[in-house]
Amino acid sequence: MKTCIFLPPVKRPTGGVTVLRQMADILYQDGRDACLVVRDATGWTPEGLVDAAPVIPWGDLKLSREDLWLVPEGWVNALTPGLEARATCISYVQNWAYLFSSLPSGVDWHNLPVEFLAVSDPVSYFIKNTTCKDAPVLRPGIDPAIFYPPESKPSGRVTVAYMPRKNKAASVQVKAIFDHMCGGTGMDDIRWLEIDGMDAHGVADALRSAHIFLATGYPEGCPLPPLEAMACGCLPVGFTGFGGWDYMRQVQEAPRFTPWWPLREVDWPGNGFWCADGDVLDAALCLKDAVAMIREGGLYLDAALLAGQDTAAAYSTEEQRRAVLRLWDAL
Repeated sequence: MKTCIFLPPVKRPTGGVTVLRQMADILYQDGRDACLVVRDATGWTPEGLVDAAPVIPWGDLKLSREDLWLVPEGWVNALTPGLEARATCISYVQNWAYLFSSLPSGVDWHNLPVEFLAVSDPVSYFIKNTTCKDAPVLRPGIDPAIFYPPESKPSGRVTVAYMPRKNKAASVQVKAIFDHMCGGTGMDDIRWLEIDGMDAHGVADALRSAHIFLATGYPEGCPLPPLEAMACGCLPVGFTGFGGWDYMRQVQEAPRFTPWWPLREVDWPGNGFWCADGDVLDAALCLKDAVAMIREGGLYLDAALLAGQDTAAAYSTEEQRRAVLRLWDAL
């Protein structure tokens, strides 16, 4: 069975595109026939990687009934070569919000011979409840050689890292609420650290210098930044994007927000202060609680940070490799 994975045209390697490249490389390095397919030469393609899966142009793609054609959600038209060849067609849903965004008029998932993979348990739940189709879960991985905790965090001011590209208006709101709410109670002891325009190593270095990570991304399929922050020893706070509940669990005994959908069993306790998406007031309140926990230190903080380490370990690139190979063996 040959596996061909469509690589959408992007200017730089986003998290979702990186996961597609990782999957192709895992299969190729295991001795399987696998490649990436690009629509044109204007988008980003992986270069200079050792033992990487080959990248072929769209015009050279030749599929048969025995092959597997995998396309990320939001690119329904890219399924066409696989459908025409009657190959096994799979839509890998990395963000539930785009599942229906590119369906042509008159077409729905009920009349397409396409199977699903989901990037997380909540995304699989979303697919099942909206299409009545099952979706096995294939989670992403983060590299522990890049994302790991420092020997110790900086003393002095509490540093809050955040990514302004993730719903910038929400991060501005949370910051404004927090600064006003905490005025006169230590506001000057907070340092805000923007993470933007950095490669993976730069992001990891920034996270290792921070105590708290404010997550403002939504919607999300299985958000990697909070995982990377946990791996780097940060206490995470904020929005989950829905898909983040694959691994996010509440530190608070009585949180202001509790998911109404079922959560899978995990091997770690509370790993962050989480709120409903877009609830900037609760995000600021959670941030206040997290800052207090950092300043107080002690067993509760140690337990939360250890839970974060356990969470990140469950999403390592080695765990991802094993999951990909198990799934392809089943296929």
